[in-house]
Amino acid sequence: MVKIDLHTHSTASDGTLTPEELVRRAKQHGVAVLSLTDHDTTQGLSSFLRACKKYNVRGITGVELSAEAPFTLHILGYRFDPSCSFLEEALQDLRVQRDVRNRRICEVLQKLGMDVSLEEAEREAGGEVVARPHIARVLIRKGYAQDMRSSFGRFLGRGALAYVPREKFSPEASIAMIRQCNGVAVLAHPGQTELPEEQFERLLRDLTDLGLWGLECVSPHHTAREMYDFMRLAAKYGLFVTAGSDFHGANRPGVSLGVTVEDALLPWARLGIVM
Repeated sequence: MVKIDLHTHSTASDGTLTPEELVRRAKQHGVAVLSLTDHDTTQGLSSFLRACKKYNVRGITGVELSAEAPFTLHILGYRFDPSCSFLEEALQDLRVQRDVRNRRICEVLQKLGMDVSLEEAEREAGGEVVARPHIARVLIRKGYAQDMRSSFGRFLGRGALAYVPREKFSPEASIAMIRQCNGVAVLAHPGQTELPEEQFERLLRDLTDLGLWGLECVSPHHTAREMYDFMRLAAKYGLFVTAGSDFHGANRPGVSLGVTVEDALLPWARLGIVM
């Protein structure tokens, strides 16, 4: 058995640990293989990889892209070349659109009578990407919400009072960008799509045709039954099984680093890892 985590976030997006702090925490928790998969940015990867060497943790380059769909659809990219200008230029454009959205959210909150500014959210972030959890923390700090759950439930989640949709890549573009930079694409926490079984299988078939490489079957987002069903579908469509916690630090309480799996779960060589 081996402890791994192929789905984590740092202060470069919406986590609360810096890339080095994340690696150090992973080492303390006995994690042998780790990937940093920040939302829409690769800016934390250089310090992440340096820290992996420092603490003797096997590191894999990663990113998490939100794909356009009427449901939650996140694509993880692994083992890509972090210097690939094609991916970084596309992510920069996406971050510009995210900034526009954040400003609009703050404007809506202000119209609702809440003293919340984008500058305060930027200070909460302390990194390159400002995201809704940072705005949520401002709401909590100023007493407008009790915790992250109430912040999203009342103000920031889909359909809530201050929800503003944002620009996203299509599923096809998400997978193509990752592959163009010599990476592999994985469907993150598939249970979050909340699709009926037949519709989900159709989605999985379509994504596989577009070049999907793997399916994140082992996740704290899933029940034991869901993990079994996702593994069965991965085998049916020739996809590799991956595992990750979706760790965000204090922004996602109750989620710990590391998932224990069989040593042979993944073809590690294809991810650039010698086990």
